[in-house]
Amino acid sequence: IGKPAPDFEALAYANGSFLTIKLSEFKGRWVFVCFYPADFTFVCPTELADIAEHLDEIQALGVKVISVSADTKFAHLAWRNSEKLLQKVRFSMGADPAGSVSKLLGVYDDFSGLARRGTFIISPEGTLVSAEVNLFNMGRDAGELLRRLKAITYLALHPNEACPAKWQPGQQTLKPTEKMVGHVFEALTK
Repeated sequence: IGKPAPDFEALAYANGSFLTIKLSEFKGRWVFVCFYPADFTFVCPTELADIAEHLDEIQALGVKVISVSADTKFAHLAWRNSEKLLQKVRFSMGADPAGSVSKLLGVYDDFSGLARRGTFIISPEGTLVSAEVNLFNMGRDAGELLRRLKAITYLALHPNEACPAKWQPGQQTLKPTEKMVGHVFEALTK
């Protein structure tokens, strides 16, 4: 966290086409990279469908969404076309069958050869600003991911402020000073 995200390149499937994605091509934009274990599994389609439901709001923040799993671009195409939960998925699905991208970001599981559920947010400058990793059997909540993206993009424009827990746009932020130490309650109830 706080350091440059490692650049990566991967084959991908998106919107009926095969392509190559390279993280450095998105410099100047926010990037949200979501690792999941594998296509044709149980929790994974629910997560990607949840992200797809929030995609317009995510993209409105200027965020590029990339999902990555251990599958090939061909498996992504077949899964996207057969799993009804994925009908609204319009973001790039990166292929990482050798685990090279998963290893770069520390989510590769040597025993299974799959990626853990890693969530990474990268700033327009290429800095890793948020990372979360879950085990295989627990899905993420795209609503919470969207809330984090809103807070992170807000703070990028307001670096002297801080967002308290559960902060939503339009709610009060904190403006830390020495007077606030030990008095956060008072600052939030003004």
